[in-house]
Amino acid sequence: MIFNLKEHIQLLIDIKQSLKLSIIIIGLLNALPLAASPDQDQAAFRKYYQHVFPKLKLADYANGVYAIDKIARQSWSAIEEFPPYEPAIEQGKKLFNTPFANGRHYADCFANKGLGIANGYPKWGKSQGEVITLAKAINDCRARQQEPALAYEKSDMINILAYMAYASRGKPINVTIPKDDQRALAAYEQGKAFYYQRKGQLNFSCTTCHVQNAGKKLRSEILSASLGHTNNWPTYRLKWGEIGSLHRRFAECLTQIKAKPLPEQSVEFRNLEYFLSYMGNGVPVTGPSTRK
Repeated sequence: MIFNLKEHIQLLIDIKQSLKLSIIIIGLLNALPLAASPDQDQAAFRKYYQHVFPKLKLADYANGVYAIDKIARQSWSAIEEFPPYEPAIEQGKKLFNTPFANGRHYADCFANKGLGIANGYPKWGKSQGEVITLAKAINDCRARQQEPALAYEKSDMINILAYMAYASRGKPINVTIPKDDQRALAAYEQGKAFYYQRKGQLNFSCTTCHVQNAGKKLRSEILSASLGHTNNWPTYRLKWGEIGSLHRRFAECLTQIKAKPLPEQSVEFRNLEYFLSYMGNGVPVTGPSTRK
């Protein structure tokens, strides 16, 4: 308990020091700018990271922490030569192409037959009045075909997501927020508020690690930048020993700061993904991928 307290104090000191970096950083890390538009938020994010990592281009953030640390990148590149997520892609393709009981397919539910579209999710569902992630769209498709929903955390869903992400590799994230629907903006703002809000016994927010201390080490882990956080999922994490979803990672982060985790595809997590994906517009999809 003493070790954790010291670590927490040191991190708070680092945060205070980071506030001195520049007026750009101070402007971003002040109290949540509720009046800012999504475009202004996005510009502030990018300006901040340009200041902290001046050698990185927007596309570099597709590689997460491996764009920051060259040594870690070497090990990661070696793993990617024989990627552990390949079986998930193969199984996902098989599931994707297996017809439903009524003879229809997943391809009948999506634009372009479901291929090369993952970069456009999450979307705002105007008729539903909520954010539609790709995982939710898959289950919505199943519901229309009178098929039971897939469990979001189980392998069938993860494998289908892996295949659809693979079919979108290299395409830039392109998430839109309709200007004619205030509900969409409200969902975005809720995701943004979640990202900035301090939570748990450690009183951390998402920005504590991934904005204020991006590139620094917490224990043995190098903290990644927020840009590109949604582009490489689902991901095979060496820590998990299997491939898993972005929302599983969200829940794990909450657990790590001693906050109550939320279920996958909860409204809060979908709105959070909406916000983060919009921040990452232009970063190419690299999922599925491998992470530590």
